[in-house]
Amino acid sequence: MIPAGAKVYVATRPVDFRKGPDGLAALVRDTGADPFSGALYVFRAKRAQ
Repeated sequence: MIPAGAKVYVATRPVDFRKGPDGLAALVRDTGADPFSGALYVFRAKRAQ
């Protein structure tokens, strides 16, 4: 369950999941956000249908 008041950020473009966790965290940092802030970040794979 998502806690009440949790911030959820959804990527608008597909992401290459071969980046791994460190690469995804870098994408979050590139937006100026802290990947360890407790917010939820939602990514979609490039190959998603």
